[in-house]
Amino acid sequence: MKITDLMIQNAMVMNMKARTKEEAIDELISSLEKNGRINDRALFKKMILKREAESSTGIGDGIAMPHAKTKAVNEATVVFGRSESGVNYEALDGKPSYLFFMIAAPEGAANVHLQTLAALSRLLVDHEFVAQIKKAKTPAEVARLFDDKQAEAETKEKKEGTDKNTPDDKRFVVAVTACPTGIAHTYMAEDALKKKASELGIPIRVETDGSEGVKNRLTREEIKRAAGVIVAADKNVEMARFDGKRVLQTPVSDGIRKPEELINKVLNAQAPVYHAEGRSDEAEVVQEQRSVWSKIYKDLMNGISHMLPFVVGGGILLAISFLLENTLGKENTIFKMLGSIAGGDTGAFHFLIAILAGYIAVSIGDRPALMPGIVGGFMAYSSNAGFLGGLAAGFLAGWVIVFLKKLFKGLPKTLDGLKPILLFPVFGLLITGGLMYYIFDPIFKWINDGLIGALDHLGTGNAVILGLVLGGMMAVDMGGPVNKAAYTFAIGVFASSGNTNGLMMAAVMAGGMVPPLAIALATSLFKNKFTDEERKAGLTNYILGLSFITEGAIPFAASDPMRIIGSSIIGSAVAGGLTQLWHINIPAPHGGIFVIFLGNHGLLFLLSIVIGAVISGLILGLWKKPIEQRKQSAESLEQII
Repeated sequence: MKITDLMIQNAMVMNMKARTKEEAIDELISSLEKNGRINDRALFKKMILKREAESSTGIGDGIAMPHAKTKAVNEATVVFGRSESGVNYEALDGKPSYLFFMIAAPEGAANVHLQTLAALSRLLVDHEFVAQIKKAKTPAEVARLFDDKQAEAETKEKKEGTDKNTPDDKRFVVAVTACPTGIAHTYMAEDALKKKASELGIPIRVETDGSEGVKNRLTREEIKRAAGVIVAADKNVEMARFDGKRVLQTPVSDGIRKPEELINKVLNAQAPVYHAEGRSDEAEVVQEQRSVWSKIYKDLMNGISHMLPFVVGGGILLAISFLLENTLGKENTIFKMLGSIAGGDTGAFHFLIAILAGYIAVSIGDRPALMPGIVGGFMAYSSNAGFLGGLAAGFLAGWVIVFLKKLFKGLPKTLDGLKPILLFPVFGLLITGGLMYYIFDPIFKWINDGLIGALDHLGTGNAVILGLVLGGMMAVDMGGPVNKAAYTFAIGVFASSGNTNGLMMAAVMAGGMVPPLAIALATSLFKNKFTDEERKAGLTNYILGLSFITEGAIPFAASDPMRIIGSSIIGSAVAGGLTQLWHINIPAPHGGIFVIFLGNHGLLFLLSIVIGAVISGLILGLWKKPIEQRKQSAESLEQII
């Protein structure tokens, strides 16, 4: 397929008016919408901004490639845009962006469009070609340039495929490129490395791990023969195969921006030696340079992300079983079935703490830490050490395996096969289990019992204060670390309490529902203070808010953080406090409006959310300036400048 089959000429924006990053995104999305390529502008923009939050798609050299794969897309499309003056797109090189390629990919799309996007990414590494695109005067000329360049690249690739020369071992390099979405950066890093290696006369083989899976997989012989390995990746790739090789691990953006530096470091033996069963001293130095907190947070989120399906699936089914118990009685077969698969000693809730601990351990000590982590978490659950005990078990098991890897590092090579199947399981389980049994389980059982007892006997005043804090935290970063901290605390109480206490869950759910609902309300009541696009997105936030999807507020918060976040925190705190004032219990960890009547005071819960949303919505609407006034202020500032 030709690139120009996706890059339709009618959608090209040859003279963009945007001056800011968000304006550029909006202008390109408008072209998609105008040409019928997307069906939900708000959702598509949300996914674009979500991708930008991971890392800027301004790849440098004046090029930006915002992209998203979502059900909001009707047909795979690449929108080309060009800015004469340049846009501050927060590019990786800190310079303005002039050429834009917005990639819209539908969910479930065939791999053929991904292959085309990969080809597009590779072409844009050619600076001469990019210069020609900048000078093109019409959409037809842009299309012709891409057709000619793609044909040239395909001819060159076929020619290179016939070259059977064996690389010189001492100057042969292998690499892996990968990014979380795998649409653009993966292939641009690949081509940047290959092009620079060609200029330097260095043979190279590059494996890509993109959305369509692993391509050009490195063979065992190639890895063995190579002088070293470059892993330019922002996600986990298969590393055990590189054991004993010099491996340079770096973000995928460095593969695009610094290919010559990476290649030279590998050839000059400046990369640390990678050990699959334990880090070398050189690798430890690199590891220690990372933030301790960021590492702990990454490990914790790995456990929580694997635990959440058990929480949501088991929690909602368990809540439904409570409803059936009240209406149909304990002897009803459906009630018994739901209770068996969701709660009790056999259901999903039985595994929460064990899964949490297991995958925290995996993040620290890799796969050998999974079994001792799960067992340690189960011991915490069984001894009533609770959620906190599970956290301790996960971190303990992970670091026990790290310790064992160092301890057994000096064993003869002939015994390497015994480590994963005998030494790590036996000693990992023994040490983790022994420490949990004698030290951590008793300590955290005492803490957990005290916490649950304190929550059960909270006076109304203290409960309201706790509800205010938890509700407000849900709006601070709307899905970020602070939001997750509040939600995790509520889950901990929810999972550890003997009576499945849903008081704290009511506070965080109410707090999380308020921001998108408040924005939706403000856009409806104060229409002169929001653009047409913002008002349309505001309507979507009614649904997102009612569904307890706080992230619907993120696009608004990104454009006006002080007003959006400030007003949201106030309303969310009020809503969280009201749930505790009225002793509302929601025995489900997710679901929003769809689960509120599973609680004890469904109407009061709904009222607390409405009050919080109205307060936030009014504060936002009154605080925000009208559009015309903002335009006049901007024009006045421009005249002063």
